[in-house]
Amino acid sequence: MSRTHHTESQFALDLGDNTPGNTTQAEPRTPVDNSHRLASLTDTETLLLQWQQAGWIRPLDTGFARLIRELSEEQGERPQPLVLLLAALTSHQVGRGHVCIDLATLLADAGNTLALPPEEPAHTNLSEAEVANLQGLYPQDLLARVQLADCLAALKNSLAISDGSVPAPLVLNGTRLYLRRFWRYEQRIAEGIQQRLALHSILADPQSPGAQTLSRALGHLFRSTDPVDYQKLACALAARNRFSVITGGPGTGKTTTVVNLLAALQAVAGESPERAGRKYRIRLAAPTGKAAARLNESIGGAVRKLPLADLPGSVQLDDIPTRVTTLHRLLGSRPDTRQFRHNRDNPLPVDILVIDEASMVDVDLMASVVDALPEKAQLILLGDKDQLASVDTGAVLGELCQRAADAHYTPETTNWLRAVTGMSVPEDLTDANGLALDQAVAMLRKSYRFQEDSGIKQLAEAVNTSTLDQTLLTRAREAAFDDVVWLNGHIARPDPEATLSQICQHAITGTPDAFANAGVGRVIHNQPLPPPVGYRHYLERMNNHGLTADSPRENWDALAIDVLEAFNDFQILCALRKGPWGVEGLNDRIARHLLAEKLLPRAEGWYAGRPVLITGNDYNLGLMNGDIGITFSVPWGRNDHGEPVFVLRVAFPDSDSAGGIRWISPSRLQQLETVFAMTVHKSQGSEFNHTCLVLPDRLSPVLTRELVYTGITRAKNWFSLITGDAQVFSEAVNQRVVRASGLALRLGEH
Repeated sequence: MSRTHHTESQFALDLGDNTPGNTTQAEPRTPVDNSHRLASLTDTETLLLQWQQAGWIRPLDTGFARLIRELSEEQGERPQPLVLLLAALTSHQVGRGHVCIDLATLLADAGNTLALPPEEPAHTNLSEAEVANLQGLYPQDLLARVQLADCLAALKNSLAISDGSVPAPLVLNGTRLYLRRFWRYEQRIAEGIQQRLALHSILADPQSPGAQTLSRALGHLFRSTDPVDYQKLACALAARNRFSVITGGPGTGKTTTVVNLLAALQAVAGESPERAGRKYRIRLAAPTGKAAARLNESIGGAVRKLPLADLPGSVQLDDIPTRVTTLHRLLGSRPDTRQFRHNRDNPLPVDILVIDEASMVDVDLMASVVDALPEKAQLILLGDKDQLASVDTGAVLGELCQRAADAHYTPETTNWLRAVTGMSVPEDLTDANGLALDQAVAMLRKSYRFQEDSGIKQLAEAVNTSTLDQTLLTRAREAAFDDVVWLNGHIARPDPEATLSQICQHAITGTPDAFANAGVGRVIHNQPLPPPVGYRHYLERMNNHGLTADSPRENWDALAIDVLEAFNDFQILCALRKGPWGVEGLNDRIARHLLAEKLLPRAEGWYAGRPVLITGNDYNLGLMNGDIGITFSVPWGRNDHGEPVFVLRVAFPDSDSAGGIRWISPSRLQQLETVFAMTVHKSQGSEFNHTCLVLPDRLSPVLTRELVYTGITRAKNWFSLITGDAQVFSEAVNQRVVRASGLALRLGEH
């Protein structure tokens, strides 16, 4: 029988609702040989159903395996049980943020690769005895005697799998098994990047008019006396390529760098024959409303500081955009579909697109961006490669920056950089065998935000490089840093209930007395810094506003702006969602403590002072996942006599952060949660004056170096740490996020 495949539309499965996992768990154990259970389709499907009922895998995963069987049998094929198992596990891995499943890695260490069984199942419909009976049916037991050759043979003989050349629900590429949709995303991203890297640049010859103009512009924009100005090098590299990445930690000047880059590109625009003297059409975007708001605030000030006088090309302020939009709004979201208005058939009217906080962009959204860009448009990604990856599937920025620390610039690139910038690249950043992608990735290596003695800086660097030592931890415990305090670090394993109460009290006040000199006397950039605060800060501003029913609307808008800014002065971040140490438990506890302090009128349902986080895109309301609003009591209702009545409305910063306020009725908000505490994942793209990171009383797969680093670097001026077990902090730093994907391998091909 000839091999035939179903049309792609038959396999258009919606694999949404993904809650990514990270690394691993699982104590060393003696595997049980249960490979005989893969001899029967019925046994395999029964096992998958048991895993689902125990909360180990999702109904979506078992449903996908069942679909593979049905589609295969429609074609007259009886699929092997191993194919159904691998299909379900591939779907499971997508739900944990992986783009694919690497079969070699799976067979080498199935328990750690899959993180099954999960430490905290999402749900369970089985009794304790039934769950206990599954202990001999772990994936590592089922796969203990399966060889890689067995997997490859079973998959290659199945009608449900192809190499991508014909439609099939699964794609096998080498040893990597994909859901077809995610294989296509990865392929489109790789093709889009490779195509841009291959485009000829008018700046390739350092003696060309364009390169000479760029050189003069960079010399005018950068006046650093450092032997190597990495911002200037990054600008030069990004200007030369139609695709580029600029990565760096907090305070390394990514915004300043990109503003100077855009000014330099506009100066060069007149040298391009295809431009005919016209300036570039530039758009700025970020993945979330919060990230867009932050970039909008910082980029406006940076543009106003540009030394445009005497810059080549007669660049004007209006040539550099300051308005930032979310990617979804830029692409033109269409409700109830993942398709966008702008695509290959209707590309964006843009010459240069800059995406900030690119670590938050998943493969689905990045593929849509690449599709919507005109063929010759320039794409510039900004972000911190060491932050957590996207909440959804993939780790695009991390993969693109895998070799960024060592640069790997070729002699041709270093010679060009010397000619254009006047600076020599350090010898340890050169590589005669550097890849094409390496020549388009720049890493900023100097922090301008933190002073050298900053505890936030030292702690973040130590976590990121896994060099935590006892001296650093002792200084954090003893509040020897001006900006960092480990509130219960001196207790190895504190009492859980006392610690949870301490978290709630800290949430109210910010515990300034715990910091060195009670947080008084710090000066940042010649400005005195107020002591750290908690949530009392924003609630007192809200409760003591002095407005009345007769106050004009603009006064309420001004109050909302002030309260939202005050709320941003403190935030509790958690590693977990569920349990007493997670956001669900802590949000309830903190609300009740604030009620007891008479700062809130109530602690359940809707009430004035309730901060909310939008957890899903609402295109009708113009709200995006990650937007934060605060509930107010405002006099805009009317009773039967037409007299003003106070009603609840939620205030959100207006779309694309133009400086206004949108007031939305609570009844119109569907996907949200209270946000006295938020997960570290949700905090990406945000920055808080005082950040408190809460770590639980035991190690979990989600506790990783990237999570701890991201939590620390959300703090702008003050950072506090509270742990349920002091050892968990150090142990988490030794766990890494590793997401399976083939993007880096595709782009690593010469």
